[in-house]
Amino acid sequence: MTAEPGAVDLVTLGRWMDDQGLEPGAEIVDVERIAGGTQNVLLRFRRGARTFVLRRPPPHKRANSDETMRREARVLAALAGTDVPHPALIAACGDEAVLGAAFYLMEPVTGFNPTTGLPEPHRSDPDRQRAIGLSMADGIAAVGRVDVRAVGLGDFGKPDGWLERQVDRWRSHLASYDAMEGYAGPAGIPDVDRVATWLEARRPARWTAGLIHGDFHFANVLVHPEEGRLAAIVDWELATLGDPLLDLGHLLATWPSQESPMPLPGSAAGALPSREEVIARYAAGSTRPVDDVDWYQVLACYRLGIILEGTHARAAAGLAPAAVGDLLHAHTVSLFEQAHRLIDAAP
Repeated sequence: MTAEPGAVDLVTLGRWMDDQGLEPGAEIVDVERIAGGTQNVLLRFRRGARTFVLRRPPPHKRANSDETMRREARVLAALAGTDVPHPALIAACGDEAVLGAAFYLMEPVTGFNPTTGLPEPHRSDPDRQRAIGLSMADGIAAVGRVDVRAVGLGDFGKPDGWLERQVDRWRSHLASYDAMEGYAGPAGIPDVDRVATWLEARRPARWTAGLIHGDFHFANVLVHPEEGRLAAIVDWELATLGDPLLDLGHLLATWPSQESPMPLPGSAAGALPSREEVIARYAAGSTRPVDDVDWYQVLACYRLGIILEGTHARAAAGLAPAAVGDLLHAHTVSLFEQAHRLIDAAP
């Protein structure tokens, strides 16, 4: 029995949960797919007196999908006890032989994703909408404050030279898509080389390493159902040790507006704080200077645009839905257009 073809064998999952002492012997019931993201599988289910959320890679895995899932689980475990809002980890399985992929179980989070619309009382309350926006800045400031050595993440990445490696790393990542059969290449992306050259020439001379989420925007948070604050930051698959100011750059690059590649529906963006207020709020919760915030926003556009183009390339090769690939390619183009506007406006 599976909840989805090729995704999760519930009988095998039940045996594994028995071994972990997680409601042993009880039947897995009320299984439902959770919407969110474009690739990974998220299932909510009940077993005994407890509700679980399972996360695993998609049936068509990338080369690093299993290691990414192991890293996500490690981050969630490390964040326990910190002031970073996150889903609590229940248990993780790094052995691909169990379900055909690494996976983990986490506690369900009560909250809503603002990209799907605002429920009441948020929809009709501008103060709550504004608080959500400021809470986004608070969330990434909290991530950047994590003492990585104290929580056991001191070896989670290679921070030495991390910022200096970014442009070449993502340029090579974009070039790797040429191996995807059917992919026509990045010709439709506006002047990638110009953005790369500007980033190399303007790179900040000093920066401080820390934990980064790596893909922070409104689609990757859940908001408390009553209060205008984050209930959880989700989708930690790009987390690493690097420059936490990149998370601020990502937030600004995807901040809802007419030009945003990830707008909020309806009135959801109506009362959000301004870009300048978001930057000031972040600065109030961080010891990192924000003088070079435009540079980090351009880097975020460059990096995120290249990452999203990967799904476009995978779709061309038949490894992802064509509609999703087309949508994310449009986001990539929008991000690079934004980068050019920032470059044009830079002193």
